[in-house]
Amino acid sequence: MVVADSGPARGRPRLGLGACLVAAVRGVALGALVLAEVVLLLVLLGSVFLAVFGSGALTAGDNGADAGRRSLLALLVLGAGLAMIRYAVPPVLLAVRRVARLTRLLTWRWCGVAIPETYRRPPADLAAKGYFARLRWLLGDAATWRDLLWVLVNAVVGWLVAAASAMLIVVGVVAFLVPVVSRAVPPPAFPGNTKPALTIIGFAMVATGVAAAPWLLRGYGLLAAAVLAPSGQAELVSRVRHLSQTRSEALDTGAAEIRRIERDLHDGAQARLVAMGMTLDAAGQIIDSNPDAARALLFEARDASVKALAELRALVRGIHPPVLADRGLADAVRALALDTPLRIHLASDLHGRPPAPVESAAYFAVSELLANVSKHAAARETWIDIRHTDRMLRIGVTDNGHGGADPARGTGLRGIERRLAAFDGVLAVSSPPGGPTAVTMEIPCELSLPKTSSC
Repeated sequence: MVVADSGPARGRPRLGLGACLVAAVRGVALGALVLAEVVLLLVLLGSVFLAVFGSGALTAGDNGADAGRRSLLALLVLGAGLAMIRYAVPPVLLAVRRVARLTRLLTWRWCGVAIPETYRRPPADLAAKGYFARLRWLLGDAATWRDLLWVLVNAVVGWLVAAASAMLIVVGVVAFLVPVVSRAVPPPAFPGNTKPALTIIGFAMVATGVAAAPWLLRGYGLLAAAVLAPSGQAELVSRVRHLSQTRSEALDTGAAEIRRIERDLHDGAQARLVAMGMTLDAAGQIIDSNPDAARALLFEARDASVKALAELRALVRGIHPPVLADRGLADAVRALALDTPLRIHLASDLHGRPPAPVESAAYFAVSELLANVSKHAAARETWIDIRHTDRMLRIGVTDNGHGGADPARGTGLRGIERRLAAFDGVLAVSSPPGGPTAVTMEIPCELSLPKTSSC
């Protein structure tokens, strides 16, 4: 069952008071990441400093009365530094990588700046090789050094760019506007600090902070991209590797689909057609001697032809539904929802048609998600949102089920990931225990005008 939403589909926030305030809050959240980065950086620098200081104190030598005590202290400092290097450096480097990945994710979602990842894959037997192999893998990856450089840049200037708008708003309100209405906060000391002057300056600072918030947030994303983005050669290597992997997966998926179609034809329509031919042959042999039996055989052949036609139609719908070719993605999903025993709310703002391969991949991805909801989620309602913004087809499927969906557990989500990866698409899943489950699919593509779309 499908319920058509009367309102427009949800879109990205535009410039406005609410959007600017949200941008300011997001800037504070991005700036707060510097706290975790500084702690990780201090652990790295502290371990190196202790090791260098301890070794330097040992090699310096001292013949004084406290030489033994100082040597023992130097050994303790050296041992602490070496222990931190041994046990803390790889986990800290991996933690820096996780923070950098979170920065990439947030700059894409909040700043609209995409930063690709080009981390080297760990060897299959890395855990068995031990500490030094793991450290060489981390330090031999150029992306690790870019992450460390970003920690430094973010600690010096990045957090200031991200939080500048919020700082202007807070200072304008607390330091200038609050003293106008309350004596609890003393006004700033400067010549001419009258209430009208404080009011004008406060409102100017707040307005500037609010208006600049989206632009400063965008600037933070561009700054992060300038540091974290890989070089052209590294990005090209990563792109070639990704295309090789997705090409192999697409070929395997296509071969499996061909085998499925062949099996369905052999076991279904082909078997019925063979049986129908045998029935017609038997009817032809007895039509003169036993017309009633021949008539019964003809009726049986007619029923078999109807069933074979129904199986062929179902097979065609499984390959490429006619409604998808004729009416487009939104109407095809609406027709799919009519056959689903769920209450489905569908919203779409597509003003054109994606390319046919993208349209087909998106349709079957939604079909797989709805099948998962019906089988596993125990949901009562599902919301589907289809829109196209920033040259990206975005489809969100949300249900009010019990949650717990995990692509690693083979619930069909991995197959959807492989299907979308062939078009550089991505799948994001949020499914905490207890629900709700929200799945977002993004496929880069352009829309064609409805009248120019092929049918």
